[in-house]
Amino acid sequence: MIDRPLYVDKIMAYTDTPFVKILTGVRRCGKSTILKMIMERLKTERNIPAERMVSCRYDSMEFEDMTAKQMYAQLKERLCPDGKTYLFLDEVQEIKGWEKVVNSLASDFDVDLYITGSNSRMMSSEISTYLTGRYVSFRIFTLSFREYLTFRSKFTTVGEPKAELADYVRLGGFPATHLQAFSQDEIYTVVRDIYNSTIFSDIVKRNQVRKIDQLERVVKYTFNNVGNTFSAKSIADYLKAERRSLDNETVYGYLEKLEKAYLLHRCSRYDLQGKEILKTQEKFYLADVALRYSVLGYNTDSVASSLENIVYLELCRRGYTVNVGKNRDGEIDFVAVRQNEKIYVQVTQEINSEKTEKREYERLLEIHDNYPKYVLTTDEFAGGNYEGIKTMHIADFLLSSEY
Repeated sequence: MIDRPLYVDKIMAYTDTPFVKILTGVRRCGKSTILKMIMERLKTERNIPAERMVSCRYDSMEFEDMTAKQMYAQLKERLCPDGKTYLFLDEVQEIKGWEKVVNSLASDFDVDLYITGSNSRMMSSEISTYLTGRYVSFRIFTLSFREYLTFRSKFTTVGEPKAELADYVRLGGFPATHLQAFSQDEIYTVVRDIYNSTIFSDIVKRNQVRKIDQLERVVKYTFNNVGNTFSAKSIADYLKAERRSLDNETVYGYLEKLEKAYLLHRCSRYDLQGKEILKTQEKFYLADVALRYSVLGYNTDSVASSLENIVYLELCRRGYTVNVGKNRDGEIDFVAVRQNEKIYVQVTQEINSEKTEKREYERLLEIHDNYPKYVLTTDEFAGGNYEGIKTMHIADFLLSSEY
């Protein structure tokens, strides 16, 4: 197991507290492995004996028809009679009514609970009802660029970060695809499988979606338009032009389901003048850039929007709330806020003309506050400062600890 301290350290800070620790994220992003890492740390750092730890994985055949009552009875039986039991419950969303089980265990027994799930039904109103103020949630992402380099270094010689960035954009960051040297085709086969199982198990089966071809068309449109602002209406109009009629409501429903399965991240627009979130023309980003290539094939024309996607995920990973900034006539790629901190970020694959340079910097210069502003590019010689705006290579930004 390759350690992922970014998450393990954060979660371990809540060990032996009454809070239920909930780990969520897209399928195969490493949640189950992080649970194992926490178990390992409890053994080595806190001397917790193995018999005090109980681990169950609920997407296994063994639990296929299990009810919430059976789940409760089985776990209750395995609790230590004297002292605390550490419970690790993986993919609990497979058991209908699991919230009541977790709530009862947390209320009635001396337990430290860690649970994972791959569908944001995990974070639904039911949790709020049963576990109000008693849980902390952690969004787990696929590998960051730093983690990707660490994983790769275990089986190959890792080059200079700027050179490695091109492969990271192409291959994405699903942990399972970077445990050994896989070819691009092998990686896309694995990712395609993750995509298919998410679509069919978490969306089609769970929501009884009948028109799968419609859903797939919406997915493809969204994947093709990463980093572009669009609305349900623009998707409906596009499908109409293809002689597939679909109303806005249905499109919204599909987008919401893709979001709940953690395949998509919605990035709303924020009006920098009116200081409010705008309800129209949002952007969507993917849980991992490899999803797009595994479904649509690799295409160099899409690299610019994939770079934007990668920067978006990195800001989310670091705990920022990220919006697209709307300023008079222009747009700032990202306005990222974390408590009292704020940064503005423009992402451009390359600044190859004065016109591009003017566009990227002018938008940021229109913002009259003192928060850090960045223009990120893949230009080999990116660096320096222009009227207080910092220019950085995207690889340097992803590895930087200054924000």
